[in-house]
Amino acid sequence: MPRGRILTLATAALLLEALPLVVAHGTDHNDEMDMSEMPEAPTTTPNVYAKPMSYWSCSEHAGLMYMHILLMVIGWAVVLPVGVMLSIARSRFSLFTQFTFLVVNAFGLLIGVIYDRKTPDLYENNSHSKIGWAITWIASAWVFMGLVQAYMDRTNSHSMEDHAAQPVSAAVMAQYQRVQDAEAPNISRWSNDSGQGTERNSASLCGHSRSPSVESENQQFPEPQRAYHQEDDDILDDDAEKRGFLRNTSVDRFLSKNIPRFAVGRTLQVVWLLYVTIDRLILMLGFLAIMTGTVVYGGIGRGNDVFNVLAHYIKGGIFFWYGLLTLGRWMGAFADFGWAWNVKPPKEVVGRRRAAIPTAEFTESFVIWLYGASNVFLEHLAAWGAAWTAQDLEHVSISIMFLGGGLLGMIIESRWIRDLLNTSISSKKVASPYADGSWEPPKSYRFSMNPLPGLVILLLGTMMSGHHQASMLSTMIHKQWGSMFVGFALARAVTYILLYISPPTSFLPSRPPSEIISAFCLIAGGITFIESNKDSVAALESYDLDAMFTFTVTIGFTALIMAWATVLVAVKGWAVRKEGVVSFAKHSAGALA
Repeated sequence: MPRGRILTLATAALLLEALPLVVAHGTDHNDEMDMSEMPEAPTTTPNVYAKPMSYWSCSEHAGLMYMHILLMVIGWAVVLPVGVMLSIARSRFSLFTQFTFLVVNAFGLLIGVIYDRKTPDLYENNSHSKIGWAITWIASAWVFMGLVQAYMDRTNSHSMEDHAAQPVSAAVMAQYQRVQDAEAPNISRWSNDSGQGTERNSASLCGHSRSPSVESENQQFPEPQRAYHQEDDDILDDDAEKRGFLRNTSVDRFLSKNIPRFAVGRTLQVVWLLYVTIDRLILMLGFLAIMTGTVVYGGIGRGNDVFNVLAHYIKGGIFFWYGLLTLGRWMGAFADFGWAWNVKPPKEVVGRRRAAIPTAEFTESFVIWLYGASNVFLEHLAAWGAAWTAQDLEHVSISIMFLGGGLLGMIIESRWIRDLLNTSISSKKVASPYADGSWEPPKSYRFSMNPLPGLVILLLGTMMSGHHQASMLSTMIHKQWGSMFVGFALARAVTYILLYISPPTSFLPSRPPSEIISAFCLIAGGITFIESNKDSVAALESYDLDAMFTFTVTIGFTALIMAWATVLVAVKGWAVRKEGVVSFAKHSAGALA
């Protein structure tokens, strides 16, 4: 799609994003309206739930609420994840997807504002509206920073083209010839490439291995390539046509003139840092908005019940994202960190920063320790000032288990500690008459096998499976997510057994099949954990719903989420390869100019 059309969509999207603000301006809600303007009391669906009326039970203008929910789910759970994946891949389609998200989100906001105007405030001072507006502004800033980055990339591209068009001195040509002579045995491939390794930073894109002296000289010149074909010309001409179309728009001229003037140096670095940070966090922010929406829509978490609801939502949300992380590791995400059940690449391959990232098991142990350390002081928060009960002590004991288990897991991951543990035998190495091969570290040392995170979650699941609750339904739901966590721990144990028998030897992801089960159990267990709060259980009981209802719905929803997550990572891989081919063609054309 031409970028001029994308720019038009951007302007329209930003204006549409501001439309709900205009509609809502000056009217916080109907609680500030005169009583004569108050709409008639809405009809409600009959139920025996003794809580105050909620938006769930309000049938007045329910169609608007359903439309608001549908648009927000499409925007935040379908369009936005695609935009994030394309943005991480630096795809040319990322801006279009981001603007599409802004349009969908703006319509959802507009319908939500209209619904608020037509119905009474059934959840006063709720957090969903505040969080929703804050995240909307963050998302809008994210898209704007992406637009700034796109213009800066175009400006840099123009500068490179102008530099390539300048005459080359004889000294530079002589230096270039020395590089070519040094690389004469290397035969470059382009249109006849098999396609393998087209990912960013891969060998086929970064060039063949060469000596350090040639490497330093060659940084000034693209690698030589053979004459490109007509389809390669089409790629370059299409990009030039897009830029030419943009020059004909007044908005483009304004942005092209002003963005390079202000987005330079440290300012551009700050913009890029913020953009990348939001890239990694915006999906979690969207999850936060959706979760607070379910609380307000269901009318749960009122008064002192907010502590129970908040605890279940936070803890369940952590396990939900832990499951997505586990699924991502199986798919190959974070392979450059050594988190994809692969051998951790050295700094010569992935760089110093990525090589310094701790292992996935250390990160898991740290999160477990942090949860235990913080939750020790929060378990009695709902009954602050009252006497401690046996249930309070049980919860604090679980937190202490997390604290100790996480601390032990981090200690095990320390190479220095493991080296000290070998002192009793390693100190005999000098006087040993045996061959050097006997002192080589075992193959299992190359890979982290830390059972502590799985053990802690196994014990948590076992405890929760037998944890007494106020009702039979609540006990059964707690048993469901407890059993799911036990299933995760068993699947993780299978993973370690497989990798201990045959440790990974490659930088590529090994993808143990048991990790799919681990991810499934964590995601399903996290969702069920969220559902097990007291208010949600009371609502289920009021509608005569049993534990099998929540179990089947959660399992189906989990399978759908995992399928969609797999598609998203595949989209990212496709975008990286696509942009790698186009970038390869542009650089080759510059070398032949």
